[in-house]
Amino acid sequence: MAQPKGITHKEIIRDARAGNLAPIYYLMGDEPYYIDKVSDFLVETALKPEDRDFNLDVVYGADVSMNQVIELAHAYPMMADRRVVLVREAQAIRSLDGLEQYALHFTPTTVLILCHKYGKLDARKAVYKNIQQVGVIYESKRLYDSQLPTFITEYASRKKVEIELQAVQMLADHVGADLSRLAAELDKLILALPQSGGRITADRVEELTGVSKDFNNFELMGALAQRDVLRAMRIVKYFQSSPKGFSLQASLSGIFTFFSDVMLAFYAPKKDENGIADWLGKPGWKVRQDILPACRNYSGVKVMHILGEIRRIDGASKGVGGCRTAPGELLQELIFFILH
Repeated sequence: MAQPKGITHKEIIRDARAGNLAPIYYLMGDEPYYIDKVSDFLVETALKPEDRDFNLDVVYGADVSMNQVIELAHAYPMMADRRVVLVREAQAIRSLDGLEQYALHFTPTTVLILCHKYGKLDARKAVYKNIQQVGVIYESKRLYDSQLPTFITEYASRKKVEIELQAVQMLADHVGADLSRLAAELDKLILALPQSGGRITADRVEELTGVSKDFNNFELMGALAQRDVLRAMRIVKYFQSSPKGFSLQASLSGIFTFFSDVMLAFYAPKKDENGIADWLGKPGWKVRQDILPACRNYSGVKVMHILGEIRRIDGASKGVGGCRTAPGELLQELIFFILH
């Protein structure tokens, strides 16, 4: 069976849960979190715990050749319906020779899972096409910063825990796009709740991570949206006084994304909250709280100039033009430009 193009990790899990297991899974990409989660789920789904001693082989790419992997895959299950061969760090295997032919003549009682992190299989090669015809090729891509809040809220929801919007943004800013670390921080917050369920608050995040609930990028965006000079500069001063907890690149990314959304909002067919939310693909609260006020407080021309200034500051932060200005001072320069 040929897989659908661009299959997601959710679709793989849904199919496996329904009993539709493919003979080969090639899990690849720059985001290791989903590669690990999908491979672990496939193993748990394919084999009962009592069957794993004799029917689960876990090997590492640096320790085996593809011929050895294929030999394991051709073996038959012992007192079970199937066996699983899990290859971790498959990118370390010197050559994939043999996998192309195995895809043509696979063992139907084996589920072969190859985990290729921080890279991907060349789609032009025959091995890619052969695997795709009978199995699943999944690319795990790194999330954009704008996607992190959705990851956080969905993760908390699966754990049956509510999380405040401010707490979501604090975590996203504090951890960034390292999903494994982000999940670990969420697990710590969930375990610290007084009882099962409950609510993760901004105060709790501040207490356990040290991130200020009053001085962070989430609050900075709110101050910029309202064009609140005093509040914005207080946040900048806080960042300057806490250089270890401040990332100029994280702030620049957030500010650029925000004003890009504001620029797009000017072109929305419907200028009300729901119309802009649909146009941007953003939640209504975000449009109501930040986007609409910014549309009132900034002109389209000003926003264009702001986006250009963000690019200039980003270049300066990377030494373009021989700039050696401290990150905190560059942020202060940008915020002054935005607000005046």
